[in-house]
Order: sequence, then structure tokens, then C-alpha cells
Amino acid sequence: MTGTIREFALPDLGEGLTESELVAWRVAVGERVELNQIIADVETAKAVVELPSPFAGVVTALHAEPGQTVNVGEPLFSCDTGGADPHAVMGATDAPDEPEAHSTPSADLPEPTLVGYGAAAEGAPRRRTRRQLGGFPVPDADTRAAPSPSERPRSTPPVRKLAHDLGIDLATLSGTGERGLITRADVEAAARTAAIPAPEAAPEPDALTETRVPVRGVRRATAAAMVRSAFSAPHVTEFLTVDVTATMDLLRGIRDDRDLSAHRVTPLAVVAKAVCLAARRTPEVNSRWDEEAGEIVRYDGLNLGIAVATDRGLLVPNVRRADLMNLLELADAIAALAETARAGRTAPGDLTGGTLSITNIGVFGVDAGTPILNPGEAAILATGAVRRRPWEHGGEIALRELMTLSLSFDHRLVDGEQGSRFLADVGDILREPGRALLMA
Repeated sequence: MTGTIREFALPDLGEGLTESELVAWRVAVGERVELNQIIADVETAKAVVELPSPFAGVVTALHAEPGQTVNVGEPLFSCDTGGADPHAVMGATDAPDEPEAHSTPSADLPEPTLVGYGAAAEGAPRRRTRRQLGGFPVPDADTRAAPSPSERPRSTPPVRKLAHDLGIDLATLSGTGERGLITRADVEAAARTAAIPAPEAAPEPDALTETRVPVRGVRRATAAAMVRSAFSAPHVTEFLTVDVTATMDLLRGIRDDRDLSAHRVTPLAVVAKAVCLAARRTPEVNSRWDEEAGEIVRYDGLNLGIAVATDRGLLVPNVRRADLMNLLELADAIAALAETARAGRTAPGDLTGGTLSITNIGVFGVDAGTPILNPGEAAILATGAVRRRPWEHGGEIALRELMTLSLSFDHRLVDGEQGSRFLADVGDILREPGRALLMA
């Protein structure tokens, strides 16, 4: 017997995000789901997030397809909770006509997986998901079987895809399936009776074809952030070419040391340590401009952002309190951060709170550039490729390993003298790593 049909709407995933792209379903229509079971992966402008089910039951409908953008508050899936243990439905009540109570969890109960589902029934245990998403309010609509006039036509994801491929508008069809469900046969019949469009003129032999890629997720957020940064902060970029032969010798020594070889210490890790040390002498680079308050905000520590190129676009997660780490700790943290970002597992919170950033353009074989500030930060340092070139050394010309550093900074916060001093300090450490002992 059919019980209560409950609808799960896309929750507010925080950080002011208003939409997400459905990446993949983990469940199918007709499948039974348990409380807190992961039902879908969605991609925000920040990261890929796993969504747990707020109730147990049988999936009756999936309201979106992979690749589709869903706004916060729009339905994702429906579930028949009839016959389920009432304690397995978070926030369920015995009176269906009364609104759910959203009480504050007591001190002796764990917080719900997603805030907004309501408190669990008295005495019922709460289970946590393998990925905690606390702090994300979730609209929870309790719907009945009868659809409202504003609902989109009822059909399954494969049928909606077929209709899309055949150019059939589901809103024009009347479903012949159970409870008005639009079936594959309905779509195929509509396609057979549709008017055949007039043949298009053959393209010119040299005509170009266009491929349009929707701008969404990380790409869209990055574009907006870069435009905002470029036209709100007065950028200045300075360049410095440094002889990093001694640094590269240090790295080769670490790599050959059996006790240290487990740590992946790269030139980027040494630059990161140099940045942390140099920022102590020039704290202006580790600050932000508060336009509304008319104040400059400086920090007592450094969260170091590391730009990472991923399949989803550019991400800048940050190493928290990088200034308190030694070289090996910093190298391990950067390696883990990059691996997590490329795998699409970076949590949204790890992409905020950075105070100073580094971007490694040398990995692409590029020597120098003019990096754009991460919004809200005072400076960003780009590291170029390490190249072996003729260079003056000890009064003679010798082949040395060189790297070009490119520092962009917000001229409202950092004067030319301060930016130059910071860049020179970083260069001095890379030129002679032992100088780090003078700044530690």
C-alpha cells in the first residue's frame, strides 16, 4: 500500500551558493534507501558534495538528470516512506496535517546530518553519514501523490533524455502510464507524428562549426571572481629571476636521503616556506582591504592558498596555518591538498579563508606571468619553470638553474617598496636556503 510521498529538495550548501549541477545518481527509481544513505553527487561552484537521504523508503521519482543544474529548493527525488520505521524518518510526526517541528538538538544528541530536516523522534538514535555536511539548511516538502499544476511532466530520466534527443516537449504530452506517467511509447509516438523540418542548406565547404559549452560550476565562479578582482583591486606585478641552484641541490639531497625520501619535497614547497618566512617581515602582503569598514585587516597567521588546475577548472584550496609548519610538513600538506582537489573531493570550507596565494605556472613550462589576485587577498606569487641557463656566478659565466618569480599585489595595501622587499626576501631564501635560518 502506498504511504506518504516525501520530496527531497536541493539544500542550501552554504557560501551563498544558489544552484548545483547534478553529477550522478547513486540510487534508482524503485530502489529502497536508508536514512543518511548517499543518494547523489552534486557539484557546486566550490566542490563536489555527496547528498545523504533525510529519510528511509522507496524511491518513486528522480526529478533531475546528470548534467542538469538545479536551484536550491527545487525537488531532487521523491520517496515513498510508507511502512518505514517512523524513527528512521528524521523529523517525521504522527500528524501529517501539522508542520514539522524544527527543534534545536539537545546537548546529548548529535546534530542532524543536514540542518533543516528537523529533530529525530524522541528516543530515536541519529546516524551520521561518512561525509558530514552540518550547517546546510534543507527545505523539506511533504507532498502527497497528486501533482500540482506547476509540476513538470512526470516521467523517468531515460524517457526525459529520449524526449530531449528527439526534440519532444514533454509538457505537450499526456502520459498513458500509471498515474499519468509519460512513457517511452508516448515519446516515440509524438516523434513519429511530429512535422518533419525542411532540409537545411548544405554548409559551405570552409564553414566552421561551433561547439557551445555551458558555463557553470567552478568555471563560472572562477570567471566571476577574476573579473571582480581585476576591476576592484589595483594590480601591480613585479618580476625577479633567481639562481635557485642551491635550492635544487637541497631538494636532490632530500630525495637521496632514505629517511626523508617518503616526503615529496618540490620547488613549490620550498617557495611556500620562503613565502611564509618573508611574510613575517612584510605583513602587508598577508592582509585584506575592508571597503565597507574603511579598514585594513591584518592576520596573526597565514593560510596559504595553492592554485590547482583540475578537470573542473582552477581551484585554490589553502593550507591552514602554513606559517607554523616546517618544510616537510608543508610539502606533505601541499601534496595532499592537490591530490584531493584533482579528485574533486575538496570540501567547500577548504576553498575559503586563504590569506596569501601561490600559483605554479612553471609546471606548464611557462617562465613568468601576471597572476590575478584571489579576491580578498593582498598578494599572489607565481613561480616559473626552473631552467638551466648561462648566468654570472663567482665572477664567471656558468650554467645555473634559474627561476623567475612574478608577484602581483594590491597597491592599496602594499606599496612598491613593501612588495619589492617581500619578493627580494623570497628570492634570497631560494638563492641561499640557509638564509631561512635568519628569518625563522
